[in-house]
Amino acid sequence: MKKSMFEHSNVFRFPEKVEYSPEGIVSKRILDRPVGTVTLFAFDKEQRLSTHSAPFDAMLQVIEGKAEIVIDEQPFNMETGDTIIMPAGIPHGVNATEKFKMVLTMIKG
Repeated sequence: MKKSMFEHSNVFRFPEKVEYSPEGIVSKRILDRPVGTVTLFAFDKEQRLSTHSAPFDAMLQVIEGKAEIVIDEQPFNMETGDTIIMPAGIPHGVNATEKFKMVLTMIKG
């Protein structure tokens, strides 16, 4: 079994597992498997991931704060509890409109 940064069979809360960095973005890999990854992110206000595309579908879940997610030039204003799927091969970007945390699940296939 591959290692995880998080201990198996333990209850935890995502927002408590990553801290904000002033003027930065912090990421922590939760799971990394041949079929995909799950990564936890914390964005300081006004930080962004510039527009890019990925070869795999990705599900983004906002677990704290607010962000603008842009998929194929269409903006989506998201807040705590919102989830969106970013399709493979389609340009997308992430803009922190305030401090926010997210879980990104990428499925390879």
